[in-house]
Amino acid sequence: MKKWLEPFSTAWVGVVTHKLRSSLTILGIVIGVAAVITLMSIGKGASAAILSRIESMGSDLITIQPGAFTFGGVRSAAGSVQSLTQEDAAAIAERVAYIDRIAPTYSTSLQVVVGDENMNAQVTGVTTDYRDIEKLEIASGAFFSDYEYQRGAKVVVLGSEVKETLFGDADPIGQQMRMGTNVVRVIGVLESKEGFMGFSPDESILTPLTAMQQMVAQPKTNKGERIVSSVVLTVSDEKQTEYVVNEITSLLRERHRLGPSADDDFRITSIQEISETVTEATGTMTLLLGAIAAISLLVGGIGVMNIMLVSVLERTREIGIRKALGAKERDIWVQFLIEAAFLTFAGGIIGVIVGWVVSYIISSMGLVTTIVSADIVILAVSVSVGIGLFFGFYPAWNASRLNPIEALRFE
Repeated sequence: MKKWLEPFSTAWVGVVTHKLRSSLTILGIVIGVAAVITLMSIGKGASAAILSRIESMGSDLITIQPGAFTFGGVRSAAGSVQSLTQEDAAAIAERVAYIDRIAPTYSTSLQVVVGDENMNAQVTGVTTDYRDIEKLEIASGAFFSDYEYQRGAKVVVLGSEVKETLFGDADPIGQQMRMGTNVVRVIGVLESKEGFMGFSPDESILTPLTAMQQMVAQPKTNKGERIVSSVVLTVSDEKQTEYVVNEITSLLRERHRLGPSADDDFRITSIQEISETVTEATGTMTLLLGAIAAISLLVGGIGVMNIMLVSVLERTREIGIRKALGAKERDIWVQFLIEAAFLTFAGGIIGVIVGWVVSYIISSMGLVTTIVSADIVILAVSVSVGIGLFFGFYPAWNASRLNPIEALRFE
């Protein structure tokens, strides 16, 4: 047992004998490891924050938007006469399997006035299923009912920011306001929810789609079908998302009479697809941040090699004496390699602590969300020790090859 521990005790003596030099060597590794952990934790935190926002919308959500728009006889650059319609939504609900809920929407910008307060707001006509599809919660009041939807009641549900702008601290429930040229009644206020892809429920006003059709001139296609801004839906089985997307694509191409070579005049986006894309992109970003930080670890490794070469030079006579007393090349080689590995391991452990503290401070200050995971810690410490072994190999090998007679003569 003593024979196995001897290289470690000898290496320890070599480290503590030159405290300042060993401390500076460890400092280089500490900086490198701390940088790797901090930057990778920032990358992972950013990825988790984005994915959390996406998942809050529901992984079963699919959105269909028109890729071309025809209004008042003016055709968009895409050159398509057909656009997304309520009739398309009805056909999807009827002919595509695994659809749980579906809701066509139509949005327009209207001037909203309450007393002396006014603002230009995005007003969206929706169905009663829209609330469940978008997972919207009511802070006060209620969402409009099926009865109110069927009779086209002129009622609205306000986003939290719209409510603050128009009513301040006052209770808006039951209050009337002018929206465009129509007077509507407020029946509910939505809980605040982070927006995504340019849409924020906090800045919107929701009203029954049937009422919207009475208040504004909803455009129609040449066939008389009512154009909508989007169609949102949820699938009953998330595993069938790709199947549902393919089926909707085939159905809409058939309904819009698109030839085999024609581009789609609509865009289908699934949250599952967005989540996979974001995961891939943020994973690449995290690796890039880690690679940038690893440069400082590389510099620290070069420092380890320089220090070990100096150590070999200073201890040439010691090496000569040990070899003269019967020490083998392997013994000398192992001693210096263990010394290099110890320096980088110690630097790795301290670097992990420093990196975690820095990440915690960054997160607690609200600058960026950070996540220090076990795989980052294991990777950083493993790489630091690996660097010690890699850059310590040549000095250790050089020491083991010294001629004992020449080493004894060294001054």
